[in-house]
Amino acid sequence: MSLKPSQKRYLRGLAHALSPVVQTGNKGVTPAVIAEFSIALDHHELIKVKLGSDDRTERAAQIVALAESSGAEIVQSIGKVACFYRRNAEQPKLALPK
Repeated sequence: MSLKPSQKRYLRGLAHALSPVVQTGNKGVTPAVIAEFSIALDHHELIKVKLGSDDRTERAAQIVALAESSGAEIVQSIGKVACFYRRNAEQPKLALPK
């Protein structure tokens, strides 16, 4: 599912008030982090992740790895924080604008 620019703008507005739910450590994106990330997406649909790496290219690789491993869309990434969205097929919580 690809998000339209208007939908990303709407989700960025909703994500502004959120606190990070998942944090990556020194080891980066591990299977345990991916599992926790997927559980958080199932529960919340829109989450923030705090990345532990100081290297910009490493953070970008971690963001892509998280998105690809879970089928989530990247809404926004600023510095060490990234926002992700994945619709819950069984019980959707957020109604996206068309």
